[in-house]
Amino acid sequence: MGFNDIDLKNFDNSLSSTNCKLSILNTCYNSGGYISHNKNLYNAIPNSKLFKIILKESVNGTPLIKIGNGDFKVMIVAGIHGNELPSQLACLYMIKYLINKNIKGSIYLIPFAAPNATMNNSRSFDGMDLNRSTLDVGSVTNRIFEVIKKENIIAVGDFHSTSINSNPGRDAIFCTLSPTVESYNIAKYVSRRVGCDLLKYDTAGSKFKGALEDECNLIGIPSITAEVLSPFGYLNKNSFKRSMFQMYSFLDYFKIL
Repeated sequence: MGFNDIDLKNFDNSLSSTNCKLSILNTCYNSGGYISHNKNLYNAIPNSKLFKIILKESVNGTPLIKIGNGDFKVMIVAGIHGNELPSQLACLYMIKYLINKNIKGSIYLIPFAAPNATMNNSRSFDGMDLNRSTLDVGSVTNRIFEVIKKENIIAVGDFHSTSINSNPGRDAIFCTLSPTVESYNIAKYVSRRVGCDLLKYDTAGSKFKGALEDECNLIGIPSITAEVLSPFGYLNKNSFKRSMFQMYSFLDYFKIL
């Protein structure tokens, strides 16, 4: 897949796969929300049976979609910040793209980490920055972190968007060199494939505390954070396609497709 291959016409309304399972994560907080209330996102979501199911279940909490049944397991996360819309739309499209593919393993996808925050077009959820809360017991990201460990996920891609005059303010891939050098290797591959900047830190957790990427890297699960440029709360033209291409390149690194 290349950027120009991401065509809205390629995604039909059928729901015919049997290798796709949807569950709702249990958290100490009610993370569920009505995605339809966020018109900037909802108006960009095609009319699809699959998407309707995911949005309906998101009212009850954080949706987790598993595609494939193999032991080689990776995870894609979007919506850690509810007002970063491109990656959330991209993750829906990625689910649709993957659902009838022959997966060489299992791919776990979370299109809306906190549907309530997405509903409100809010960076935070319950007054909490979820990308600083991975070790806070009961938080949404802590629950995702526990699933990653329990399910023996071998790599994680956390997908975001960034605005001008924020960090990083451009399309980029974050990674760390230590203690999990594969974080850097994944990021280098993705950044070269999609043509965006590579931003590396020497040691996980040295810059950001409680970020999902860092906490995964610190326990030996290679992880990256990917960013595309789009104003917070809005979808720049083609921003979700760039995010989807980052997701595809992340998966391509592992040759899981």
